[in-house]
Amino acid sequence: MNSPAVAPPLLMPGPGSPWSRVRQSMAWHGHVVVHAEWRDWLPATLADPTLRPLLGPRDWQRLHALTDPQARDRFAASRLLLKYTAGAALQTPPDAVELASKAGGRPYLRGCDQIEVSLSHTGDLLVVGLNRRGRIGVDTERADRRIQYSAVERHLCTPDERRRLAALSPKELQHDLVHTWVLKEAYTKALGQGMRMGFTQFGFDAGHSTLLTPQGAPASHGEWSFATFELSGGHLVGVACHDAGYGDEGDTAVSTMLDEGFLGEVVDLVGRAAR
Repeated sequence: MNSPAVAPPLLMPGPGSPWSRVRQSMAWHGHVVVHAEWRDWLPATLADPTLRPLLGPRDWQRLHALTDPQARDRFAASRLLLKYTAGAALQTPPDAVELASKAGGRPYLRGCDQIEVSLSHTGDLLVVGLNRRGRIGVDTERADRRIQYSAVERHLCTPDERRRLAALSPKELQHDLVHTWVLKEAYTKALGQGMRMGFTQFGFDAGHSTLLTPQGAPASHGEWSFATFELSGGHLVGVACHDAGYGDEGDTAVSTMLDEGFLGEVVDLVGRAAR
């Protein structure tokens, strides 16, 4: 059963989406998860003059370093979805949002360290997560993905999980495995570890909402919330959301969260990039 602390993903099918829903989710829940098909976010052409200032100089260079046309399209769409979502949360234009990458490639918002960012995609689906209370990780897979249990048993599941899975029917086993997979991906992304952290170092209960030790004991004190959501179109989204106890200040406007000097630098950079 999903934790009520995790907000359901919001469909944002383009720049004209109802962005007030993002601000509401950030105010009420402290985080937001949005999803879209990347083709809905792709400009009619990558030569569109509005694309360069929206992406910013770094991502513009990264875009043109990609040689595969579909990889370029998906990269551009994912960055636009992330910037519009962050812009809505910060109450600032999306072209004023500056993205950068930490070691390992994890994106973050320059000058807004209070907001954590996570990004995932598979097939046509893009998923973005933002959290102002702590870390966040999102992951997505096809809900009908077939996982060969015998091949992943010792790499994916803890001893406690293997004992629980042994009692399931083949259909129940597949359902449990894909939900476990997306949550473990989401949690390790939230920690900034990705695949570097072994999936057998932690587990989940049967409801995929509680973090457990490999032996099955509780592994957190309520600071982590987990949930999986099945979207129309056959995709599954896993969310790992952390509350670091920063308090419940709901104002995420950029004028509040950014240092004025840094904000001025960002505006100047955006202006120069647009010229």
